[in-house]
Amino acid sequence: MQDPHIWQTALTYLRGVGPRRAEILKEELHLHSYADLVEYFPRRYLDYGQITPILQARVDQDAVFRGKLGPFQIRPIAGGKRALLATTLYDGQAGIELVWYQGWEWVRQRFSAGQEVLVIGRPTSQKRRLHIPHPEVIPLGGEPQQIHKFLRVYPVYPLTEKVRQAGLDDKRFRMLFDELYRLTHFEREDPIPETLRDRYGLLPLTESLRAIHLPTHLEEVEKARYRFKFQEFFLLQVLLIKRKYFLKSQYTAPGFVQVGPLVKEFYEKHLPFPLTEAQKRVIREIRRDMAMNAPMNRLIQGDVGSGKTIVALFAALIAIGNGYQVALMAPTEVLAEQHARSFRKWLAPMGLGVGLLLGSTPPSQKKRLMSQLATGELACIIGTHALFQKPVVYHRLGLTIIDEQHKFGVRQRAALWEKAHPYRPHNLLLTATPIPRTLALSVYGDVDVSIIDELPPGRQPIKTWVRTESHRREVWNLLRAELEKGRQAYIIYPLVEESEKLDLKAVEEGYELIRRAFPDYPAGMIHGRMSSERKEREMQLFKLGHTRILVGTTVVEVGVDVPNATVLVVEHADRFGLSQLHQLRGRVGRGEHASYAIFMAPDTLSENALERLRALAQYQDGFRISEIDLRLRGPGDFLGTKQSGLPEFKMADLIEDQAILRQARLAAEELVAQDPSLQQYPALQAYLNEYASKYSLELFTA
Repeated sequence: MQDPHIWQTALTYLRGVGPRRAEILKEELHLHSYADLVEYFPRRYLDYGQITPILQARVDQDAVFRGKLGPFQIRPIAGGKRALLATTLYDGQAGIELVWYQGWEWVRQRFSAGQEVLVIGRPTSQKRRLHIPHPEVIPLGGEPQQIHKFLRVYPVYPLTEKVRQAGLDDKRFRMLFDELYRLTHFEREDPIPETLRDRYGLLPLTESLRAIHLPTHLEEVEKARYRFKFQEFFLLQVLLIKRKYFLKSQYTAPGFVQVGPLVKEFYEKHLPFPLTEAQKRVIREIRRDMAMNAPMNRLIQGDVGSGKTIVALFAALIAIGNGYQVALMAPTEVLAEQHARSFRKWLAPMGLGVGLLLGSTPPSQKKRLMSQLATGELACIIGTHALFQKPVVYHRLGLTIIDEQHKFGVRQRAALWEKAHPYRPHNLLLTATPIPRTLALSVYGDVDVSIIDELPPGRQPIKTWVRTESHRREVWNLLRAELEKGRQAYIIYPLVEESEKLDLKAVEEGYELIRRAFPDYPAGMIHGRMSSERKEREMQLFKLGHTRILVGTTVVEVGVDVPNATVLVVEHADRFGLSQLHQLRGRVGRGEHASYAIFMAPDTLSENALERLRALAQYQDGFRISEIDLRLRGPGDFLGTKQSGLPEFKMADLIEDQAILRQARLAAEELVAQDPSLQQYPALQAYLNEYASKYSLELFTA
């Protein structure tokens, strides 16, 4: 076994790379070392044994062709300052042009007209004729055994144009793996123990790396791909399960053995509406967790309007009733303000105060709130990132509630929990984005999941339309008819994250358009660049009915709850994810009146894009929509990869490889249960340290 440190060698020392190419590989492909290169997997494979007739050549489809070269021609390009080299490959039935725009002198020296060759490349179309730019050409001597020597599997790597321009085309990039194999034989310690490999039919790591990069047939490629998919899922699952085990076994939380008097008082005297059976079930699960001395770490998933906040309130009352403090953290000031309004409305009749701590809170008010938290005078605080800033000290923090928790990083959540030192608070996570079970297993594998899968009685299905710009008159007629009935409406514009100015301009122009189109009905405007006070004022004016139309961005998604609002119009709906549109749809349908959600799209939108939006008209179930959204957008865009802490899988696919994920999860659970510290598996532990560092994941803290 060679020195394992060889894998940390910089790529500049690999033959065929050098300093200039090493810099480009680092910038373009994020490859720094031998270890990075060996984990840079092909995106697909070409089988040299599958020779494509030229008549079957397709644009932008890599293929292998066999034939004889025609005469070579040198043609001037770029005003005669440069020249290209061209020839034609004939296979007896048809011909296709081969073109080299630069560095073609070696082609003239090595090949000649009439020579039989294999050609590997991707045809492109120019003036309705196919040609192959910069193909790989392999000479054939004519003997069958020589031909078979080249008819093997050809890995195709994802290379950028800049990498190719540096002289690392497909062939030369592939040669780097030949050299790397000569130096290392791809010998690496295997993170998956042999017992697990035998049980799940996995190739050893060294054999898998050779099969991926230097395959002899496609069957071994598939075995290696299976092994790496399993490994990606397995490493993440071990991390998550180990973190869950560590949290429960190493940290102590206050055990709330008694429910406390506040829960009984609220349930019997102040509960504004009957709880659904799903809400009761989830409250029982929370109650059971909070009675333990191990910290609760539970995620509540629920569709729009399913009543997650009232469930969180019951958890808060358990903690407060046992003499502890509660902190509810939200990702935006608008959402924090909404929670504060709800909690104050519910808790004020019981004589309980609720503080609101935001980045924009005036210094004098901040000082007073922090003093009340430190002495224990204030039992419930709601806020944003301000809740875990260094000056904030809690007297007895017993429960943290984190809303839209995937919008916080792991370290941000941990910073709040550390405020309860030396013990850990119980932790409740909320998400209004229903997440398919497979994705939840990957992102939230270290938490217990509760699902509120029942809407409160009286919620009506929302009539959903998908309309293009040519139907604008029809949409305005519906809106006018609802306004004449005394109802209210939202008009939502998309956020363009790269430029708040564009957001503001779109909203302001939309606001002026609405004022001109509906002069008899007062309109308001709300967007993220307004001050908290102005946003609050605009929302209150709309809630009280003083403004009848509210024009804004997605801050409306969480900021307003108006039963009289019956129409939602989303402009440029094609720019939103389906799950976000579904959440926006939940702004209407909250009262007794029939409601409408209308998703507007440009007339030029493709039929496929329109079909995607029509899924919203077909389904009202947020979990079903989230599955469609995940399939269409992929997990990274669905949640926001960096925010969720979900690494980008190189080989595995959360949608297609669910069966492998379940196997990897089972294997990880068995392994951690037998050896939580992984002392018997030093190679796995070393991989986990590297893996956690690479993806900024916490090894042991939740």
